[in-house]
Amino acid sequence: MLEGKIAVVTGASRGIGKAIACKFASLGATVIINYNHSAVKAEEVKSQIEAAGGCVEVMQCNVSDYVACEVFFKEIIKKFGRIDILVNNAGITKDGLMMKMSEEDFDQVIKVNLKGTFNCIRFVSRQMLKQRQGRIINMSSVVGVAGNAGQMNYAASKAGVIGMTKSAAKELASRGITVNAIAPGFIETDMTDVLSDAVRETSVAQIPLGRFGKPEDIANAAAFLASEEAGYITGQVLHIDGGMVM
Repeated sequence: MLEGKIAVVTGASRGIGKAIACKFASLGATVIINYNHSAVKAEEVKSQIEAAGGCVEVMQCNVSDYVACEVFFKEIIKKFGRIDILVNNAGITKDGLMMKMSEEDFDQVIKVNLKGTFNCIRFVSRQMLKQRQGRIINMSSVVGVAGNAGQMNYAASKAGVIGMTKSAAKELASRGITVNAIAPGFIETDMTDVLSDAVRETSVAQIPLGRFGKPEDIANAAAFLASEEAGYITGQVLHIDGGMVM
């Protein structure tokens, strides 16, 4: 389904990003795994994909660094000649109640989650405009739609991603480039593994399907949005949350 495509997945050394990278590779794409700090984990994902017969490269880049992003995408284009798919998955959390949240914690989350998404779209769109084709998939969150106590910085960043998605979709549509967002709910990743049993029980009670999702649930949706079959879908936010936010 993605045979011959060049796909960049940011924050792909673990969790949802890892699942998306593996899914894309299994469908025939050459995947560029982006990471910032987790070089060992990124190499482990690479080995896993290669063992399954997939094509993969590993490249470090701090997506919140504007200049580094420009160099990152230039290097990919120089090596592969094109970029067909971008998944903006890199993100961080620094939770805390608003009255106790430091300026640094607010700024850092916005810098990585929101500005990082802008940086990547900014530099990949130049190539996609030349190609007159491309798929951009941005990772938002149900928290960006409904809000959440103790996550004002994260909620603001993910709500911003939705606005950015819709704006980019309108700017790029005339050249055959689609831009969509996925808003995951509670997914079984490192971020949710640290939740206490009490918090997990409370969270599951809010989900009509009665369970947390798996990274593969997000990867399957991303694969569809990256495919030719999704060519008439743009500017949309796909909720994958077990019915948590309706």
